[in-house]
Amino acid sequence: MAHIGLICVPATGHLNPMTTLGYELKKRGHQITLINILDAKEKAEDAGLGFKVYSEQTRPLGFTPDSLVKMGELSGIDAFRYTIELFQQGAINMMKEGIESIRNTQVDLLLIDQASFGASSVAEHLGIPFISVSCALMLNRDELVPPLNFGWLYSVSPWAKLRNQLGYKLLDRLVKPITETINEFRVSWKLPPFTHANDAYSKLAQISQQPSELEFPRKQLPDCFHFTGAFHNPLSRANVDFPYEKLNGKPLIYASMGTIQNRLLSVFSQIAEACQDLDAQLIISLGGSAEPDSMPKFAGDPIVIKYAPQLEILKKAQLTITHAGLNTTLESLSCGVPMVAIPIANDQPGVAARIAWKETGMVIPVKKLTIPKLRNAIQTVLTQPKYRDNSKKMQAAMQKSGGVNLAANIIEEVIATGKPVLRIP
Repeated sequence: MAHIGLICVPATGHLNPMTTLGYELKKRGHQITLINILDAKEKAEDAGLGFKVYSEQTRPLGFTPDSLVKMGELSGIDAFRYTIELFQQGAINMMKEGIESIRNTQVDLLLIDQASFGASSVAEHLGIPFISVSCALMLNRDELVPPLNFGWLYSVSPWAKLRNQLGYKLLDRLVKPITETINEFRVSWKLPPFTHANDAYSKLAQISQQPSELEFPRKQLPDCFHFTGAFHNPLSRANVDFPYEKLNGKPLIYASMGTIQNRLLSVFSQIAEACQDLDAQLIISLGGSAEPDSMPKFAGDPIVIKYAPQLEILKKAQLTITHAGLNTTLESLSCGVPMVAIPIANDQPGVAARIAWKETGMVIPVKKLTIPKLRNAIQTVLTQPKYRDNSKKMQAAMQKSGGVNLAANIIEEVIATGKPVLRIP
């Protein structure tokens, strides 16, 4: 059995899938250690995994929540720029301090979140084999696929290819501080500098929890890339209480803006007002952004909770109102529940574009959100059968995709052979 290290962004949307994958591998007899800052320790403990800290002084306990408070107040390009700042500093922390924790943990293999910038260079420098894991929307670039931070729909027309090229040039300018920082370390370690964004990913295996059906057609996907479907297992998460006695039997609408971009509290008010005259019961999950008692009274008297047992609630829901974070989107589709997406920043516009493309829901960018628009979208998704039918089709596809079991099989094949694992056409 192998000792496997997990490296990911210390945010719920990245920790949940990565620790679920770790939980599955631990069940198979492997030793699993999450290597992260202190804020991630509780998630490791919830999943029964080992934990190794780094950057204990530069990113002490509470660093992530403090950063997310600021992040949650931003949207669009401002939120993306702030994300770049965090990722650049995170790359520095990883390559200066994380490297020693990784070396001392003595792992046989690393599973590295695509968004953990700098970690693959550390693995390469230390001679540790690694597998890339896409916990959020896959970051691999393709000229046919729009940059993930834009909400552009897929098209093969010449103007769309030009649009994508210009979008990637803008993205390159925005992420240049991260690229330059990583390449400075690579040169000092006698490693060749990265010349393309895809250079950072594993040559052994790349795993995405997206089902292939929820990704735009691509022509530049490496042979070792695998769409496995979502990593879901409630047993790898902490139990969350919910007042089930308050459910009144009406159709459920579940609203969550995630755990990062969820401090735009006016959005929750708009959601409540849009739902108040519907023959449905609204559940609002604040995602930890505030205590329910501190919130003003919402229209329609919805159930308001700090955190939700999301998988359990979605099994009962008729509609999800979401920020279009990948994890909530996948969990909603795994239950066959259509969505109204309100993307705010980062990869959410890209996820929302895929929701619109597959007609599993409707999309309203947060800057265009109004109560009438939202009410109309909710009523449309609830009453037009195609949205639920398409969500059910996606549910069926996800049930066949393999999920966390397939991901673990791929990882174990890499461990057993030391060679690239190629997807079956």
